[in-house]
Amino acid sequence: MNKALADLIRISNETGKDTTLVQGGGGNTSVKTADGKYMYIKASGTALKDMNTKKGWRRMQLEPVLAILKDKSLPKMDASAREPEVVNRLLLACDDKVTGWVRPSVESHLHACLGKCVIHLHPLVVAAYVNARNGKAEIEKLFRNEKFPPLWVPYTDPGFMLAKKIAQLVGNYQKQFGRKPAVMILQKHGLFVTAGTADAALRLVRKVIKLCKSKLKEPKARKLKAPAARDIDAAKSAIRKAVLDATGQSLPVSYFPNNKAVAAFMARKDAAKLLATPALNPDELVYANGSAMWLENCDIKTITRKLTSLLSKGQKPSAAFVVKGLGLFVAADKKTASVIAEITTCSVLIRTYALKFGGILALTKRQQNFINNWESEAFRKKLASGKT
Repeated sequence: MNKALADLIRISNETGKDTTLVQGGGGNTSVKTADGKYMYIKASGTALKDMNTKKGWRRMQLEPVLAILKDKSLPKMDASAREPEVVNRLLLACDDKVTGWVRPSVESHLHACLGKCVIHLHPLVVAAYVNARNGKAEIEKLFRNEKFPPLWVPYTDPGFMLAKKIAQLVGNYQKQFGRKPAVMILQKHGLFVTAGTADAALRLVRKVIKLCKSKLKEPKARKLKAPAARDIDAAKSAIRKAVLDATGQSLPVSYFPNNKAVAAFMARKDAAKLLATPALNPDELVYANGSAMWLENCDIKTITRKLTSLLSKGQKPSAAFVVKGLGLFVAADKKTASVIAEITTCSVLIRTYALKFGGILALTKRQQNFINNWESEAFRKKLASGKT
């Protein structure tokens, strides 16, 4: 097996199995070959932990991928035409024996302009900063003793424009420091590390996590009495009926036993206020339809009214519900429900952490609209649900 592919599988599996580093099948990895002609990269919709020698990746020719960033006509195109065009060009750049409609990561052109081994994750402890109003200033404090500081990337719509923005910022960084950044921290998004070897990249991930974690305190453990089965069943029934009444969809409702993060969150007096803030990042918007809905109780009329209000504002109906005293419920098919629960559990923790750094910085209405209309995210959600 090619060493680049072997390294790709190793860094993917090692980071992908940790839900504090990546949730819901997100994140990306890539490794370039020694001759600099090819790049092995995670396939869109694949969970890092599931990648193996037979599936979950594509091999790409680097030259045509980099050419996409140099094409001066693309920035002038409307996003609705440009993004499918970029996806098609990325597919055409693939040079392997993979069959079927297996897309390379939509961030392939971004990976192409970075170093040899690239790991892109959504660590909880990094999210505390990138989703906070004072996040950039706090990151600068954390890394003030570093000779080569992280590159902070202000929020940019995902896809071509993000890759273009990063290519420009990487170029500026290289002029200033004489090398490309080893660490990039993307506002409202996550972490990129890049290094010459797989081991060095993994060490960088651990270093960043340790630094970011040093300023955070885990929520205090809360002992909650296990809810009665009849109360859980009643809540599931009420949510199912409310979703049907508001949306016309008959969806199964799953209950996820309380973990430390959800239990601590339910004990907060400001829980409802924290969840009233929109989606933190693209994953929460795409998979969970935005932030979870806080419910003091499971009154069908109240839930229906709240869901209908979201729809009347052009927003998606909540897929996750945090019910005071009971816990987390998700209205979705079983495969998708577990992903939503994972993302929501992380979200309540991130929202709590962000208060320490100036408050929550969520996606704006315009940013939400772009993501909701971005075909690549719809494709990724379809793959995650198994509806290929």
